[in-house]
Amino acid sequence: MNVDKGYVDVPVDKSIDLKSEITKLKKEKNAVILAHYYQKGEIQDIADYIGDSLALAQIASTLDNPIIVLCGVHFMGETAKILCPDKKVLVPDMSAGCSLADSCDADDFAAFLKNYPNHTVISYVNTSARVKALTDIVVTSSNARKIVESLPKDAPIVFGPDRNLGNYINSITGRNMVLWNGACHVHEQFSVEKIVELKKQYPGAKVLAHPECKKAVLILADVVGSTAALLKYAVESEEKQFIVATESGILHEMQKKCPGKEFIAAPATDSTCGCNDCNFMKLNTLEKLYNALKYEQPEIMVDPEIAARAVLPIKKMLELSK
Repeated sequence: MNVDKGYVDVPVDKSIDLKSEITKLKKEKNAVILAHYYQKGEIQDIADYIGDSLALAQIASTLDNPIIVLCGVHFMGETAKILCPDKKVLVPDMSAGCSLADSCDADDFAAFLKNYPNHTVISYVNTSARVKALTDIVVTSSNARKIVESLPKDAPIVFGPDRNLGNYINSITGRNMVLWNGACHVHEQFSVEKIVELKKQYPGAKVLAHPECKKAVLILADVVGSTAALLKYAVESEEKQFIVATESGILHEMQKKCPGKEFIAAPATDSTCGCNDCNFMKLNTLEKLYNALKYEQPEIMVDPEIAARAVLPIKKMLELSK
């Protein structure tokens, strides 16, 4: 079986109903499908659970199913495998990486940390297993503030790899964390000028922004929060229009939960389509998901020694997030 391309490269009969076949395979194998909010809508719709990085980690840690299919990006599959070492964790396309995780090479990070020997190391979940193994506490955008504030005010901290999230947490907590210079290519590219234009076009719209965005975008925002927090705000708000500055996949769930409201995707600087997609997240398709379940490939593997170290800061995060 050819998985050289990062996925099972076997043609899928175009006459079959993919959704019903995936449902059938899932039942036969007692498998569970987890999908991130940034996945294509058709994958979110067929998943057993959808959520942000924190929710998916929390869910994975509680599952009894022998097979987990993680529809997201590579580091999410690694996190699930680290939390569930006895389970088979599949990803539809191993090429679904993460620009933020890639911006923090483990060897470079280890060398960087030597300059800060007495610091608590906090790493964003958007990192490789090897970086997590160098970390004291993992955080997500949902719980970063809470976890940072749980430490003594004078505790020296290294925060990596997202400089935008780190700067935002510094600004709202009064901390002076040392920041690794990494960023997410999607959230870095939102156009301040185009968001200003949208605000003029939709004067009553609330701007919702993810803290991975640049400071200039966050200043324009009415609400700054994790993907799950932005969704929660949209559901509970009485407002009817929202300009959303995070990966556009979340608009699918926002529209499902709020059919009477309008969601406008904030565009990237070089965007011609009026959106800002993560090309890695969109690599997963129903065909690849079907083949992953059918052939139980490709499978995420994590070196046991790395996993034994990486699981500790993840469990610390889950404990502090309760």
